[in-house]
Amino acid sequence: MSPAQSDATLPEHRLIVPVAAAGTRLDQALAKLLSQHSRSRLQAWIETGQVRVDGVVITVPRYRLRGGEMLRVIEAAAVHGGNAAAQPIPLSIVHEDATLLVVDKPAGLVVHPGSGNRDGTLLNALLHHLPPLAALPRAGIVHRLDKDTSGLMVVAKTPEAQTDLVRQLAARTVRREYVALVHGDLVRATIIDAPIGRHPRERTSMAVVATGKPARTHVDVVLRFGVATLLHCRLETGRTHQIRVHLTAIGHPLVGDPTYRGRRGANIAMPPTLRSFARQALHARRLGLVHPQSRATMQWDAPVPEDMAVLIDALHSAQSAGQVR
Repeated sequence: MSPAQSDATLPEHRLIVPVAAAGTRLDQALAKLLSQHSRSRLQAWIETGQVRVDGVVITVPRYRLRGGEMLRVIEAAAVHGGNAAAQPIPLSIVHEDATLLVVDKPAGLVVHPGSGNRDGTLLNALLHHLPPLAALPRAGIVHRLDKDTSGLMVVAKTPEAQTDLVRQLAARTVRREYVALVHGDLVRATIIDAPIGRHPRERTSMAVVATGKPARTHVDVVLRFGVATLLHCRLETGRTHQIRVHLTAIGHPLVGDPTYRGRRGANIAMPPTLRSFARQALHARRLGLVHPQSRATMQWDAPVPEDMAVLIDALHSAQSAGQVR
């Protein structure tokens, strides 16, 4: 909690535990009584002393209730990016209403501040565009794209919307489709179902490992150039670097991806147009979800950015001239 925010200035809830909830864990009871907030947020409030049961601070989420207790919950100041500053960074806004914001993130823009990227991030840009987002965890960001991946991201503008979107992502009902250009000739559509976890030796990278979390990617072939293939990929799960890791695992790493290029990307003879591409050729082209407030099904599309479009056109031209196959 910042010095400027005392208990008196933070939202507060006073609730009575239903008798039928006897024997229920504190965090489970709160999840039903305050369903607009996520379980993880409620657990964090319990652990930081923001919840009192009959006047006593309880810091154990699994504390068992007997039913009939009076709960006092003070909404802790959100962990929204520490002292992140609002910065006038341009945003390409695809959609905005009172509940959510959809942006087309350019390649090169980091999503969250972190080591080596204290500012100049999407979070800094969001705080400048809409200062009230400072009251939300991570300024309303509910998912991420890698720095050098371009495309669509949704941002919540209210706590209720953020909780709802997180739940949609967990339920795998958010539709996320990507355009990817990979090395080699991928002949047919495939589904890659392989668990992803931390690389056993390179700890800053991910890999397909037996002990990893389940991960599933649907891959459709759009155009074949011989030396490269244009794909549409749909995420069923959302693991870190999922598309990059999965495509490398089947021998078709993304063009321009130095981290996951594998032996094929490192050694294959390729035209200069592919070798000189400066980032992973991956773009989040489509995003579909249920609107948190209206419950309407919504979908947005973002065209392939200029650098990828130029690369694809160059491959078309080279193929027509018989220079690639």
